[in-house]
Amino acid sequence: MFKPRPGQVEVLAYQRGKLGISAVPGSGKTHTLSCLAANLVGDARLQEGQEILIVTLVNSAVQNFSTRISAFINEMGLLPNMGYRVRTLHGLAHDIVRERPDLVGLSDKFSIIEERESSSIIHAIVNNWLPSHPEILAAYLKSDIESDNYEVRKRWPETVEQICANAIRVAKDFQISPKKLGDQISKYKIDEPMLKMVCGVYTEYQRALSFRSSVDFDDLISLALSALSMDQDFLARLRWRWPFILEDEAQDSSRLQEKILKLLCGDGGNWVRVGDPNQAIFETFTTASPEYLRKFLISSDVTRSDLSHSGRSTASIIWLANELIRWTSNLQRETLRKSLDYPLIFPVPEGDPQPNPSDNPLGIHLRKKGFTPEEELVFVVHSIKNWLPNHPLDTCAVLVSRNGRGAELAERLRIEKIPFLEMLKSSSSTRRVAVVLAAVLNCLADPNNASRLSDAYQKIMGLNENGSEEEKSRIKVVALFLKKLGALEDYFSPVPGKEGLHYISTGTNELHLSDELSSFRDNIKRWQLATLLPIDQLLLIIGQDLFTTSGDLALVHKLALSLERTATHEKSWQLPEFSSELTKIASNERKFLGFDEEDTGFDPERYKGKILIATIHKAKGLEWDRVYLLSANNYDFPFAQPFDTYISEKWFIRDHLNLEAETLSKLNALLKDKLPDFFKPEGDATEKARIDYSAERLRLFFVGITRARKELSITWNTGRRGESKESVPFEAVRSAWEEQYAPAG
Repeated sequence: MFKPRPGQVEVLAYQRGKLGISAVPGSGKTHTLSCLAANLVGDARLQEGQEILIVTLVNSAVQNFSTRISAFINEMGLLPNMGYRVRTLHGLAHDIVRERPDLVGLSDKFSIIEERESSSIIHAIVNNWLPSHPEILAAYLKSDIESDNYEVRKRWPETVEQICANAIRVAKDFQISPKKLGDQISKYKIDEPMLKMVCGVYTEYQRALSFRSSVDFDDLISLALSALSMDQDFLARLRWRWPFILEDEAQDSSRLQEKILKLLCGDGGNWVRVGDPNQAIFETFTTASPEYLRKFLISSDVTRSDLSHSGRSTASIIWLANELIRWTSNLQRETLRKSLDYPLIFPVPEGDPQPNPSDNPLGIHLRKKGFTPEEELVFVVHSIKNWLPNHPLDTCAVLVSRNGRGAELAERLRIEKIPFLEMLKSSSSTRRVAVVLAAVLNCLADPNNASRLSDAYQKIMGLNENGSEEEKSRIKVVALFLKKLGALEDYFSPVPGKEGLHYISTGTNELHLSDELSSFRDNIKRWQLATLLPIDQLLLIIGQDLFTTSGDLALVHKLALSLERTATHEKSWQLPEFSSELTKIASNERKFLGFDEEDTGFDPERYKGKILIATIHKAKGLEWDRVYLLSANNYDFPFAQPFDTYISEKWFIRDHLNLEAETLSKLNALLKDKLPDFFKPEGDATEKARIDYSAERLRLFFVGITRARKELSITWNTGRRGESKESVPFEAVRSAWEEQYAPAG
């Protein structure tokens, strides 16, 4: 039974009008908002056909809200799943557009493309565009780097794809079509290669969507706003249907979300917005901003309520989070001083129905000395191995700022046979299957390439994770032999008398080796014949030959279906492109959910005794008894210092320019018709991006700290080249902690 504390009681007393709620981490905002929704459903004010509309940020929160509201409604003796609707902004936009597609020029049968398909379309357009426009790279490449450098040839298209994807997203947020963008470029006689390319890619991208009779998720939001603006009767009908709007995670509200909800609310409507500006972590290269919530909270027609008491964490962890707020508020640099703001977090008073865990300062470990990246993983795995057996009923998470770092840790835990789950772009099982399939496709794409043949062999034989060291050593020897084969036709089409491969001498058991290589050769030859089949059928044939467990076979099937959908639209794709797509999944560059943990309704309490690996972004809204926070260095958490490095500043681009920030800054100036901003000196946008990114990463650090209930370990590493330093915010709170607690401890 939910027993609200005083601040929650104040929120639950809401009747109508506009209410703004500032809620600190662990204040029970989701529970409170769910209870409020149930109360509004149950007080008999809704007419038949009316609903309480709850808008939240991510799909996992939709499930969470639905479950909690349903439980409250059941307690009231009412029918569940009636009288309320929980949606993400994309889900709400889909509901609006689907009801009246004619208003925005869509047919009843329009479809929505997934993020992966959207990325593949942009990938194809950019890779067709770049070869005929070498001047773009030449304008930005460092003078001491050749354009045909292997890493440049690999990274440049990826960089351009990301710039174009975000530029298209920004243009759609401003409801600017490719034609309007082109008109602006012509109007001001703009001769900017990157902007012209963005406009060209945007034009081709929209043409590809039109050919598919599809829209993407950004279109949905823009079209929903257009539909509401075009038909006042339609808008009035939706206002009547949703007389109360409850908005969760309002600190991440975007420009279009603000407009859509403001329209649905109307001047005298009922709108409850809850969030925490200190947890705004989705702002980079978007129009999302905590300023929308901040302005709402101080509006004259808005009643404000603060949920400042938190029962989540120990007093020591709360002190640490508050110290980060206090330190930030005293910074000299105003742009960074506003990154975090008051109120502070307060432990709940004595006798509260949701008490804080007993304080334990010894449960906080803030590592002063930096590790190498390898040492940091070893330290964390060793710590987990010592902790886990003595805490079978506690929850534990390792939080990382990048998916790749999480994948590295997952591999270590797998080797050590420590049970774990993942909330990364892809799961370890998916990556393991994808990497093998990618290697096989890569080999089949170029059957005369000995290196690819060797790699496929090594990846396939590596599926036996429990093999002995002797077995693993033997696989490497055989793989090296295959790599050095001079004439592959002697292997695939041996002369009579040498079919058994007894002529091979590698220092291993020749009879065993002969059987093994014969079997591998037969598989390759059979798969080569199957390359005439569609990609999904080819993958299924390979998968059935290589994998035996139902889980692996299910993943092969899911990957096959994914690539089959891509093949439907990417008619020109061949084995190299499909192999590249699988490689991106295997290296955590492409989101692909396997079967370990879907991104809906995750509950840490269900996984006691297991380690959860997640990015800090994915961990938002969740909590664990013990939390490890990794890589607190000036690369993952920069602070706009001269010695900081930034992931968006590519190593091959001259003058440390953030090419994405520079391009989007000019695009914004055009979209807003602010020509003076367009001609700001080169580098200004890069500097601003450093500050904005540093502010967001500071909030991300705050979110990471406040996921911990009882114990917290923060470490940092010196980076792959040994150049990274302890991040400034971490050094500040670590020093304050040592001063506060070390003398007593």
